[in-house]
Amino acid sequence: MNTGVAAHGRARSSGRTLRLVFGLFKLRIGVMIMLTALVGLAVTPGPALAPAQVLVLALAVLLASASAGAFNQYVERDSDRLMARTRGRAFASGVFRAHPGWLALFGAMLLAAVAAAWWVLNGWSALFVFLGAFTYGVVYTVWLKRRSWTNIVIGGLAGSFAVLAGGAAVDPALGPLPLLLALVLFLWTPPHFWSLAIAGHADYAAAGVPMLPVVAGVERAARVVYASTLALVVASLLPAFFGAGWVYTTGAAAGGFWFLREARALAAAPARRTAMRAFFASLVQLSLLLAGASIDGVLR
Repeated sequence: MNTGVAAHGRARSSGRTLRLVFGLFKLRIGVMIMLTALVGLAVTPGPALAPAQVLVLALAVLLASASAGAFNQYVERDSDRLMARTRGRAFASGVFRAHPGWLALFGAMLLAAVAAAWWVLNGWSALFVFLGAFTYGVVYTVWLKRRSWTNIVIGGLAGSFAVLAGGAAVDPALGPLPLLLALVLFLWTPPHFWSLAIAGHADYAAAGVPMLPVVAGVERAARVVYASTLALVVASLLPAFFGAGWVYTTGAAAGGFWFLREARALAAAPARRTAMRAFFASLVQLSLLLAGASIDGVLR
């Protein structure tokens, strides 16, 4: 009996550790960023990459994103303790001790990602892999997050660089489709994240993080979310005029309509419920858009 209880306890402990590691490297976000790189590859005209090259691109972007995500949690461990959403993270909770050895690991991960992209793909793709991690890890986390409400606006370039890394792997000169999709990712991040920030504005205020709802107020921030969502939807339809197929256009239009509807509801009645609905709508919009672009790439 005692042996069974002990084994159950070890299993629960191992499961919790795995969840902490998964969360430390922000792998859910990393997988999404990896997919945007593969979409950038799919929409870029040019010679097909070998399967090994596609694998290296995917793993390089995922590894670079993981290093930046973990670095973010290392740097923000003190402020994370002040927020209900983040106080259970590995460094904030104290499960993992903040030791300089972690920084060496994160740096080695990024170096390996950039070197692999450089060796197997090309220098431009490697540069974009690096810039994505640098933007999130240094520009957003260290320079802007605690200083300016524009933090997430500029930090949104991290996703854009992933698209460009995928496009540059096929053609370093790039073209209108990967550049437009990079613009879409850039415009998607603010309304997506500001919707979440409206839902948790009290946490951000308590932690002293100047997110838009804290600086401008929830009502004004909700109106900005609606306006920025409108700009996003317009931008997401532009690829239809530069060679994107009907599958992409349908997905972008359907997802954009849903996100815009929820953003309008948020602007009309700012509250946690409407903010979370807008947040989830942003995820659906991006998923439909990326899926449509991928299918178009395969059909082409």
